[in-house]
Amino acid sequence: MTEAILDIKQWGNNLGVRLPAAIAREAHLHVDQRVRISVENNHVVITPIDDAPPSLEQRVDDFDPARHGGEVMTTSQTIGAERW
Repeated sequence: MTEAILDIKQWGNNLGVRLPAAIAREAHLHVDQRVRISVENNHVVITPIDDAPPSLEQRVDDFDPARHGGEVMTTSQTIGAERW
């Protein structure tokens, strides 16, 4: 088990801790990886989030026509220099 004693520092309006490389390696963490941080029984727990891309089914389920739709391309008239 790898262990480190660290100081909590001010980072803007937040608090931050830098994870030593040995800790990150043992926990299989990498740069830009998403993690979930929670408090369980007065312990801070950092849990990696699976960074696999969403499946097509998940993406379709998340699709919101009101947010992602709206503008429809016309097929009856040209807008620029395109030719059909």
